Amino acid sequence: MRVPSAIELHKASKTLTLKYGPDEVYNLSAEFLRVHSPSAEVQGHGKPILQVGKLGVGLNKIEPAGQYALKLCFDDGHDSGLFTWDYLDQLAQRQEQLWADYLAELAQAGKSRDPAESVVKLML
Repeated sequence: MRVPSAIELHKASKTLTLKYGPDEVYNLSAEFLRVHSPSAEVQGHGKPILQVGKLGVGLNKIEPAGQYALKLCFDDGHDSGLFTWDYLDQLAQRQEQLWADYLAELAQAGKSRDPAESVVKLML
């Protein structure tokens, strides 16, 4: 289990920085973290639920959850799901591929990252 040596919340840029020693730094956007939340709301029961309209979502705060995880509180009200150190490490290391997969899923479903477009589509 790799535990970050430093964690920084950047509200203005809506990113979470994880540092693993002096040379390994990952910047994870709040949107990326939100759509990959380990919560049941996102992960479903064995079948992940595609998250749409999360462009621009931010992080209000981060809280430690024991010695093994972080609770991330997003500004869209989502705050369930604990991001374990192992899960955060996986997200950081696989960020590029996970993001590409997410964008492909959105496109295939005809959905958008933009919350305004998601609302319009739902109203049609």
